[in-house]
Formats: sequence, structure tokens, C-alpha cells
Amino acid sequence: MIHVFVGFDPREAVAYSVLGHSIHARSSAPVSITPLMLSQLKGVLTRERHPLQSTDFSFSRFLTPHLSGYAGWSVFMDCDMLVLDDIANLYRLCDDRYAVMVVKHHHVPKETVKFLGEPQSKYEKKNWSSVMLFNNARCRALSPEYVNTASGLELHQFKWLESDDLIGALPDRWNHLVGYNPPRRDASLVHYTLGGPYFDEYRDCEYSKEWFAERDAMLRTAKS
Repeated sequence: MIHVFVGFDPREAVAYSVLGHSIHARSSAPVSITPLMLSQLKGVLTRERHPLQSTDFSFSRFLTPHLSGYAGWSVFMDCDMLVLDDIANLYRLCDDRYAVMVVKHHHVPKETVKFLGEPQSKYEKKNWSSVMLFNNARCRALSPEYVNTASGLELHQFKWLESDDLIGALPDRWNHLVGYNPPRRDASLVHYTLGGPYFDEYRDCEYSKEWFAERDAMLRTAKS
């Protein structure tokens, strides 16, 4: 079983649903998808919302190892994504030498505001944490107590690891940043980090046709 945890924000509920469909439709192995909904994490995630927190899942993502019982491997991904490859192919990249595996972007945003007027923060390792393969047993430092008290930079810059050597690299096709990375047609995972096609101002962004096609396929499946 492949365990996938997806950040959930009610403002992007349609994005979550389409992402889930894109994963299930292409997977060659059983998959469980868990939304990280704040309403279901009461008593676990107790920290107050930070002024620079742009989504509901800015911090809840780091509870993935805890919610997995610190066993096996789990995938975390933001909800503003579309998977165009078999998620089993991502899971096959799990390497026990590492505690966590990510696409190691060199991402320095020029804008200060992103979708829905939310602040765009700049920091080292920006967007590394938007797709993570967690080797859960090696991520015990991410206890609920730590996740509730650590700073955003401590969490997103992986300062909970003893060394950056414990961060493995994933192929960049598994977190293609629309609007930042050069356009490509072979992305395995598309990340609409500025804003997805479900927002009017981004209806014509790269991979928008693929997103609408996925949404329509999901709706046809629901009607059948």
C-alpha cells in the first residue's frame, strides 16, 4: 500500500479532489490518500496560525511521520498539484540511506504575493517541502510537540535533521513548478505553486488543459 498525505485547504478543495483522481487513475498499486484537514487534527496540531502562513497545511505536512506511526515510507504533497505518472514510480525511488527525499529546487520567487493575495515568502530550500518522501522511522524528531513549537524555517529548511546529507534528491520531473521552471512536456507531477487553473487568473497557465481534462474525467466517473 502506498500512503499519500495531501495538504488540504478548503479554498482549494476542488484542487484536492482533482489531484486525488489523478493519483488513483494512474496508479498500478493500491493507494490510500489522507487529507490533512485541520478539523481532523484538533489536539494534535495546536499551534496558532502564523501571519506568513499561506495555506492551512504549511505546518501540518510535518505530522506525516507521526500519523504514519513512524513506520514505512509515506508521501506528502501539496494539494495544488496534478500527478501525470504512476505514483508507484515515485515510491520506487525510496532509498533507505535517507530520512526524507525531495526535489532540490533553487527557487527564489520574485513576487511578494501569490494566489488569493497570500504572502510569498523567500527562504533557502523554498518548495523542497511541497513534495516529500518520508522515511518515517528516521523522522522521529517530527513529534507533535516539535511541530507545534518549531519555527517555520526550522521545519521547511529541514533543521530537524542532523545533516543535509540525510536529504535525498528526487528527479525534478516529480515537482515541476509551473511559472518558474522552464516549460516541459514530460512532468510526472505538476505544481501550480503560483495558482492553479481553478483560479480565473491562472486558467491559461502551463498544464491547464491537462488539469481541466482531469477534472472532467473525474466528473464523468462520478456520474457513471
